[in-house]
Amino acid sequence: MILCVMGAFAILSSTMSKDPVLPYFASYLNTPAQLTGFIAAASTIPGILVSLPAASLSDVFGRRRFILLATFIFATAPFLYLFVSVWWQLALVRFYHGFATAVFMPVAEATIAEQFPAKKGARISDFNSATYIGRGLAPVLGGYILFSTNKGLTQPENFGPLYVAVGISGAIALVISILLLKETKIHPPHEPKPTFSTGKMLRGWIQVASNKATLVVTFVQSVQYYIFGVVEFYFVQYMQKVGLNSFETGGIITVQIASLIISRPMMGRFSDRTSRRIPVLAGCILSGALLLIIPFVTQLWIFVLISVGYGLGFAMVVSSTSPIMVEVNPDHLVGTSMGFLSTMMDIGQAVGPIISGLILASTLGFTGVFSSLTLLLACSAMVFFVSGIAKTRETRKD
Repeated sequence: MILCVMGAFAILSSTMSKDPVLPYFASYLNTPAQLTGFIAAASTIPGILVSLPAASLSDVFGRRRFILLATFIFATAPFLYLFVSVWWQLALVRFYHGFATAVFMPVAEATIAEQFPAKKGARISDFNSATYIGRGLAPVLGGYILFSTNKGLTQPENFGPLYVAVGISGAIALVISILLLKETKIHPPHEPKPTFSTGKMLRGWIQVASNKATLVVTFVQSVQYYIFGVVEFYFVQYMQKVGLNSFETGGIITVQIASLIISRPMMGRFSDRTSRRIPVLAGCILSGALLLIIPFVTQLWIFVLISVGYGLGFAMVVSSTSPIMVEVNPDHLVGTSMGFLSTMMDIGQAVGPIISGLILASTLGFTGVFSSLTLLLACSAMVFFVSGIAKTRETRKD
């Protein structure tokens, strides 16, 4: 419960710093069109750098100190936006801010997987749904703050009040972690306490990375977040292009997150009790079909339906990938396996906006961007299907 409440405020803070404000802020700073993808990706690059080391080290040194570090960044980064005056400064602040989520999410999920071995699909989904409550409130709250403090202008010029609100939310997460969070990774007194060794840590990384099932699951997850990173940035840009204001775009993104919040716990329980395979394949197909039609849509109500369906499809896939990742790797490498998954996820989320920005700048435009997402989803579904992973409820430990 403490992790869920903390996660809701932390992710509310980090998401409100970008949805829907980031495209508007980047535009206000006159960011070159070909570099907008780098602005969107800057906060995910830290995940590539530190998610795996942080989660692996939490296997040895405990989870609490890493969560404290993450919430400190959640609380301090938002106030740096107040001093941004050129686009490259925005990229640097986004980069620093990204370390918070990069450390927090894999360590928190490793904690939960350890505490609830028989219900990890459901409990990790519960935690993620709590964070998505924050993620879901962020676009509509951020959109409203922008709308009200800029007198409804479609191109906002005052971003200060928004980032103060972002900072308050991050500070609440920090206070909760300091006052309420206790260490959960307790080593039995009759067992020797694990000691840190660089060689041992690297061997654990190699063991996880050389597992065929790990590679397939991380490919599926990285594709999901490649697409998620593109959707949260360029879907907003497309809606802006067809005439929707910041409050409307924020509301549509909130509907998408609400769909995730409601469906992810149900999908997690379904995968625990029946099949992890069916949700992954069905979610890829559903999301791919909906994304394909976005460039041909201009009506608000259709955008709402697409957001609901995409949120459901995304939830179906990611509710199963984390539990599969834990199940196919050894128990003593729970943190390492979740860190590796998070790292590959962040690679996908970082690369997605960059590549899509180049596609958007070409003659293919938004049609090329969203068609490429559908193609990627089809490829990931095919790879997962052919691999045969999660065909049965049996799990394998290498």
